[in-house]
Amino acid sequence: MNFSYWELKSWFSNVDFTIIGSGIVGLNTAIYLQEKHPKSKILVLEKGLLPNGASTKNAGFACFGSLSEIIDDLETHSEQEVYDLVERRWEGLQLLRENLGDANIGFRQYGGYELFSNNNNLFEQCLEKKEVVNQLLKPIFKQNIFSVCENKYDFKKVKDNYLFNQYEGQIDTGKMMTSLMLLAQKKGIKFLNNVEVTKISDDGEVQINTNFSFKSHKILIATNGFANQFLKEDLQPARAQVLITKPIENLQVKGIFHLEKGYYYFRNIDDRILFGGGRNLDFTTEETSEFGLTTLVQNKLEEILKTTILPNKEVEIEHRWSGIMGVGNQKKAIVKQVSENVYCGVRLGGMGVAIGSVIGKELAEIV
Repeated sequence: MNFSYWELKSWFSNVDFTIIGSGIVGLNTAIYLQEKHPKSKILVLEKGLLPNGASTKNAGFACFGSLSEIIDDLETHSEQEVYDLVERRWEGLQLLRENLGDANIGFRQYGGYELFSNNNNLFEQCLEKKEVVNQLLKPIFKQNIFSVCENKYDFKKVKDNYLFNQYEGQIDTGKMMTSLMLLAQKKGIKFLNNVEVTKISDDGEVQINTNFSFKSHKILIATNGFANQFLKEDLQPARAQVLITKPIENLQVKGIFHLEKGYYYFRNIDDRILFGGGRNLDFTTEETSEFGLTTLVQNKLEEILKTTILPNKEVEIEHRWSGIMGVGNQKKAIVKQVSENVYCGVRLGGMGVAIGSVIGKELAEIV
C-alpha cells in the first residue's frame, strides 16, 4: 500500500490496541478499553462494509433462552452453569440498554412466547419442568419467569397454549449498531472497513497482516464465528437464514416468538413479520462461514409462515439474508488471553444481542 506520512502517523504508528471485528463485541471492547486507557490509540478493523457476521444481521431478539432451550441446556450443563448463562445474558441486556438508551436501540418489552407443535409432546415435557426452572432462576428475576397463556394470536398447527416470558423484548438491530458506532467514534476510536486480516503473529509486539502490514502492542479478536482462522478453540460457524415480509395490513402479532426449541424464531417489526431459523434441517450444510440461502431452509420458512404464523393472510416476502454465528459444544463464551499480546472474545452462541456488551467489557478488563 502506498501510504502517505499522514496516514502512517494517524492510523498505523504507535497503535496500542487493534481489535479485529467491529460488531457488538468489538465496539464494546474498544469503548471499555478507551475508558480504561483514555490516552491509548485504538484501531478497529472490519473486513466488511458493515460488521460482517451477525451484529447487523440478527433478528433483534432481546432474549435469554426459551424454556425448552434451558431444559435442553440442563441436559449438557450443570444447574450452576445454566444459571450463570441466563444471569450473564440478563446482565448483558441491561448493560446494552444502560449504555445506549432504550430509544436509541428501539427496545420494546412486549415479552417472549414459546409455541409448541401439535406433532410432539414437547409442551407437556416443558410443563413438567417449568416450576423447577422457575425456582432455579428466581434469584435473578425475584419472581417466576415462565407462565402459561392462551393462543391469543390464533396461530395454527400449534398447541392451544404458549409459554410466556414477560422479561423478553425486541430491539431494532440497525439502530443499536448505529448508536454503538457513534458512541465509539465520539470517544476517538479509529475504524477501517474492508480490511481483512489474513495473519497475526505475536513476537513481543503483534504483527498484523492484511494487504499491508503494521504492528500493534495488543490485539483483540472479536470475530465470533469467523475466529477459527486465528484460534484453536471449540468454535464452529453456524449460518442463520432470515426472511422478512412486505408490510401486512392490520398485523396484530406483537412480541418475539420461539418455535421448536428456538430453531425457528419470529417477531413483528414495522408492520412486517421477520422470520428466521431452520439450520436444524441440515446442520452440516449450515455449519459454514459462507453467507447464502438454501432452497431447503427458505421453503420451510415460507411454509411455516403461511400455514402456522399467518394462515389467513396474503403474505409476500420482500427480502432474505443470512448471518454467521459462533457456536460450540458448550454455551459459555470464550473470553481469554491467547498469548502474551493476543486476546479473544468469541463463541456467543447466537446470543450476541444479550451478551455482546458484557463480553466486550470482560475482554477489555482482562487486557
